[in-house]
Amino acid sequence: MDSVVDKNQYVLPNDQPVVVLEATSAFNGLTSKERLYAHLISLASWNGGLVTLLQTSPESAPTFVLLHKLFSAQNPTEFKTLALQAGFSEDEVKALFVYACGLFCNAGNYKGFGDTKFVPNIEQNRLEQLLKVSKIWDQLEPLWSELKDKLYDLKSGKTCLGYNPEGCTTYLSKNCTPKDNEMVQNWLKSEKMECYNSRLFKTEENGKVVYEIRLASEAKKELKRVSDGNITYVVTSGDYSPLMGTVATYLEKAVQYAANETEANMLTAYVSSFRTGSLDDHKTGSRYWIKDKGPAIESYIGFIETYRDPAGVRGEFEGFVAAVNREMSAKFTTLVSNAEQFLTLLPWCKGFEKDKFLKPDFTSLDVLTFAGSGIPAGINIPNYDDIRQTEGFKNVSLGKPSYQQSVTPFLSKEDADLLQKWRVPAFELQVGLHELLGHGSGKLLKKEVDGSFNFPSTLLDPLTGKPPASYYEPGDTYDTKFGPLSSSYEECRAEAVGLYLSLEPEVLKIFGHDGRQAEEVTYVNWLSLVWAGRGEDWSSGSLAGVGCRHMHSTCFDTSWSRKRTQPSEADLLVSLDRSAIRGAGRAAIGHFLLQLQVYKATGNLDEAKKLYDHYAEVTEPWLSWRTIVLANKQPRKMFVQPNTVLEGSDVTLRTYEPSLEDLLQSWVDRFAGSKVYDPLLELTKADAHHFQ
Repeated sequence: MDSVVDKNQYVLPNDQPVVVLEATSAFNGLTSKERLYAHLISLASWNGGLVTLLQTSPESAPTFVLLHKLFSAQNPTEFKTLALQAGFSEDEVKALFVYACGLFCNAGNYKGFGDTKFVPNIEQNRLEQLLKVSKIWDQLEPLWSELKDKLYDLKSGKTCLGYNPEGCTTYLSKNCTPKDNEMVQNWLKSEKMECYNSRLFKTEENGKVVYEIRLASEAKKELKRVSDGNITYVVTSGDYSPLMGTVATYLEKAVQYAANETEANMLTAYVSSFRTGSLDDHKTGSRYWIKDKGPAIESYIGFIETYRDPAGVRGEFEGFVAAVNREMSAKFTTLVSNAEQFLTLLPWCKGFEKDKFLKPDFTSLDVLTFAGSGIPAGINIPNYDDIRQTEGFKNVSLGKPSYQQSVTPFLSKEDADLLQKWRVPAFELQVGLHELLGHGSGKLLKKEVDGSFNFPSTLLDPLTGKPPASYYEPGDTYDTKFGPLSSSYEECRAEAVGLYLSLEPEVLKIFGHDGRQAEEVTYVNWLSLVWAGRGEDWSSGSLAGVGCRHMHSTCFDTSWSRKRTQPSEADLLVSLDRSAIRGAGRAAIGHFLLQLQVYKATGNLDEAKKLYDHYAEVTEPWLSWRTIVLANKQPRKMFVQPNTVLEGSDVTLRTYEPSLEDLLQSWVDRFAGSKVYDPLLELTKADAHHFQ
């Protein structure tokens, strides 16, 4: 381990909060048919979610097998009793439990939000002795011997996800560089292919470079082979084959319980995609999905968000199943019906907005199942540009049990009290604006295949006063143009839209806020976005890799300062000039938002990166305050999710308590009696040479 690494930055604390993802009331409102539909798609999602382990790190899947075997042999409570009797302390047992919960919830040993590695908060030799307490140590020992050094490895290149040698990834083989990825992207563009459901492996055959673009599917085939000088491009299918086959089978079974023909066609297209590797089939399913308005059961599944691919173009597997929360959805429906008038308030001219706002289905959901590396607050999908820009999309707000904070460091008592009182309403407001009018706004200026343009020749760039100097060529997408910057840049743009429009009285009225209450909710919305930056790790000297919510604090009169001067009492205070929000604040965020939109619309990566890097740079006094910030960093909650269980011809919901033990038990029950160990280990072994 590098001597300069502070291990404490890379452990999950023993006081890690655990909360329940409440779904009972939503589930109880479903019919027997709807429960069967939800159950089968949940099974598809959970089994597909195992793919995410293989997308995270080479050791994630076998570690999952090790821990799942451990707690399947004796449940967590029984194991704890055995460990305490053997002389281990409560803290040592808890450290193992926290690590296991973290690995299950993050789908691997890197954080789903933040991408940093976490290691067990117990010394390696003590953890080995603790595992020996298990009744099946003889089965665990071979896995442990293979994994133990990898789990604790914090050498350079192992502490975060990214391109080798700076980071770790399993989206690309270890010898793939950004230049390799660029070459493959250019070739895929010429072939009119996108790579959401793929991985990239570089090898050599007879002195020639071979790029294998491997598509996720059950069927294993070579689909295309093209040689270009010293380079051969090979497109194959069959990545994650046994897991993709299981996903397809469960979705196929769910078709008979679909509420309508649209849902049945959607699932059938997904099945075809997962069996063959066809991204076009998944797009077809997504087109049916956006036409399925107001379903009782909402779901989406596939390779969706590109956050964790270092190149920013390959999707992580994700699947969710949820029931509609009708009360909150009514507010979102009203927001949708007024969206077109609110879009005109954004700080860019009509030419930079879509020709027609495609009114989406926007619902608030109570989640029954969410499989992936973490549960977001909301989603705007599908991410396919050709569908989102011209055919439509959906917005969903994923209801979660608690947005309240037990600790609010760096705030005055007055601001802390306001945050506690109004954070939930402010959060709902921001999510609604972020998802609908943030991700749903803005046009991409494109040159079409026939040589025409989707914007008039008279359009001027509002930043330069001249015609746009760049645009998207045929085959370009936002993700391929902006690459690693694409996800966080777009999230930043959507957050800025939320802040900007949260000042509008008519928007606030839709969410039930007027007068003094509206002022409070707006203030808390802005304050919480600034304050949210306290949890990030600034060690790299840049925030570019960890999101951009901090950017807002640079836009107008926001103050972070030393609160006390004694070293032993070092603290910080963040304050926000409430009177400046509607004046200087609105003007600053408006100009910032205009820049974000124009650079995105014109595909101007160079200027976008300059802007982004400027605001993401962390300089003094922030770097000097880093120790104080990290000392007050609050761990992200881990969610205990229920399980749907088939009993006879009906489905019931098995719920759990908000504890480490029950969180572990939920995962044991989720895959009880299943045969996932062998596929996970075999898939890991088959690809190991690409990452060594």
